[in-house]
Amino acid sequence: MKIIETKITIDAPIATVWKELLNFSEYPNWNPFLRSISGKAEVGASLEILADIGRGKPMGFAPRVLKVDSEQEFRWLGHLLVRGVFDGEHYFILHALSDQQTEFVHGEQFRGLLSPVVLKMIRADTHQGFEAMNKALKQKVESIYTTSLK
Repeated sequence: MKIIETKITIDAPIATVWKELLNFSEYPNWNPFLRSISGKAEVGASLEILADIGRGKPMGFAPRVLKVDSEQEFRWLGHLLVRGVFDGEHYFILHALSDQQTEFVHGEQFRGLLSPVVLKMIRADTHQGFEAMNKALKQKVESIYTTSLK
């Protein structure tokens, strides 16, 4: 199994980060990586996702939600073509570092017959996409949180 994982510290409470992470309708306004998500964040639900993986044309896919632990973890599993060829288990994990600071972990575990080959082609762009989303989420959440304190 191959993993791409990134982390960022967000200066806001975990509840604020979680709320924005699951606010799919706002993704087109701030998220440079996951351009849109539709569907419900419920275990077993199917999502429709449009991701910009840096290849000039956004890629659409329809993963199934695996886990939703409020203010802790959100995870889905997607497949390229059929299960077992190239599967990606995408995850977001939140850790409260304090009452006003959250560690945001953003990653994906890849497996399947073609995972070594495909991952070699997409690793750098995917990592950059994760980092771009992390920074954009940090900026959005910290802006909301700072405004709420005034």
